[in-house]
Amino acid sequence: MKSLAVLGAGGHGGVVAEIAELNGWQVVFFDDCYPSQRSVHEQWPVLGDYKALCADIDKYSGCFVAIGNNKVRLEKLNGLSVLGARIPVLVHPNSVISKYSSIEDGSVVMANAVVNPFVQIGKGCIVNTAATIDHDCVISDGVHLSPGVHLAGAAQVGMHSWIGIGASVRHDVRLGDSVIVGAGAAVVKDIQDEQTVVGVPAKNIEN
Repeated sequence: MKSLAVLGAGGHGGVVAEIAELNGWQVVFFDDCYPSQRSVHEQWPVLGDYKALCADIDKYSGCFVAIGNNKVRLEKLNGLSVLGARIPVLVHPNSVISKYSSIEDGSVVMANAVVNPFVQIGKGCIVNTAATIDHDCVISDGVHLSPGVHLAGAAQVGMHSWIGIGASVRHDVRLGDSVIVGAGAAVVKDIQDEQTVVGVPAKNIEN
């Protein structure tokens, strides 16, 4: 059986591990809390920290980064890629993925998510449970679409952005880099880089 080293032994990592198993991988974990706080994660062993994974990278058929922080996840993913790790795409069998869409390495699509035709999803993205992405959307690297997020057609989401649970984005709207959208928000106009928006319709929170 092919072996997958998962970096990040937290709650998100457990969901990723189950999806990996459903795709035929045998999972082991690495985590920077090893060994003081993490030597096992549920039924999966934790074998070391990030440096240990980098040292033993050739032992595994693939590596995956299951860290919730978008910037850290993408940083670690790129580091493993430079070392020559095979980085798969993990897709839950109960999701619906158009054959005309594209998903880059290190991204995960969770149960009951829908990705429609001509969608582009970058590296290290999380398409969480029951999220939907309509036609022609562009999702940049390191984005997290939380459970129940809905993107209408041709929406664009910039790098490192996070859209909270149950939020929605109108057709042809662009979100910049490092945008945060609050839970349940409705985004109806473009959002500039590094803004946090909440509410219906979504409005910027002044810092």
